[in-house]
Amino acid sequence: MAACPNGGDANEDVCDPGYNDSRQTTLLLDVGCNSGELSAALYKHLVETPSRTNVHLLGVDLDETLILRARENNTLQDGITFAPLDITGDCVPLREHLARHGCSVFHLTLCLAVTMWVHLNHGDAGLLQLLSRLATFSRHLLLEAQPWKCYRSAARRLRKLGRSDFDHFKNLNVRGDMSQHAREHLEKHCDMEMVRSFGSTTWDRKLLLFKRK
Repeated sequence: MAACPNGGDANEDVCDPGYNDSRQTTLLLDVGCNSGELSAALYKHLVETPSRTNVHLLGVDLDETLILRARENNTLQDGITFAPLDITGDCVPLREHLARHGCSVFHLTLCLAVTMWVHLNHGDAGLLQLLSRLATFSRHLLLEAQPWKCYRSAARRLRKLGRSDFDHFKNLNVRGDMSQHAREHLEKHCDMEMVRSFGSTTWDRKLLLFKRK
């Protein structure tokens, strides 16, 4: 695991939303939550943290079938909400959710293994717009960007199925080190800074934690 620029423990970096007022609700957003298992695990971890019991997590995913499964499996009705949402489209539901809790941003947003699919289906502009949108809604952002080899693997799988390439694949200019591209955009254009790299996951994907400057 890479060292944190300002020292400290990795768990503290993720679990500290940037304030110490236990009376305020800690709002979390999980973009691309799938069927909700990771969302639920993170929620349970946070509510077990001393002085951090007032937590609410919103999990969103484009796939309504996965959201239905997440709702069916959700035993934490008061603390977690799952909703279908295309993060590249209308984000009014996110603003409404924040307004209901009296907040302007989510204290922590997770975006894990989502960027590649947005990039392949919406092009370079779609990827950069996604990163900018996440920064707009987040005080802290935990990002896992799939590496370029995952793009090539996804394209090969599509061809093996007898289907054509993703519409934007051959025209993408943002290539190579995708985590570095994401970091450069967030730091140069979104007023965020990286505070920790958590190394690589089992799938060789970097986990990067950003916060607003």
